[in-house]
Amino acid sequence: MRKSMFGRYLDYLRDNPEGYWFKRKLFGWGWTPVMVEGWIVTLAFILFIVYTGLELASISSPTNKDLAWFFFKLIASIAILIFICYRAGERPKWSWGNF
Repeated sequence: MRKSMFGRYLDYLRDNPEGYWFKRKLFGWGWTPVMVEGWIVTLAFILFIVYTGLELASISSPTNKDLAWFFFKLIASIAILIFICYRAGERPKWSWGNF
């Protein structure tokens, strides 16, 4: 019996002898979390972005300084996430699947 594409993708994610937190995506460029540590980093990133957005939304009339600080935190958090993914994950490359 032939496995579905989703089943083969799960097999790819489970095949992790190096213990990467993030594995290379099969289609496109980037990473996907595969270990608990990777999921924790991803969840922390999402929660930080939501918190930062809610913090900005709570200001009735945000000034240019408030907006600049928001975008600084947004860009810094994305840079930190990419750094963590690069250090704790497979080396990224463009990929069009290995099925």
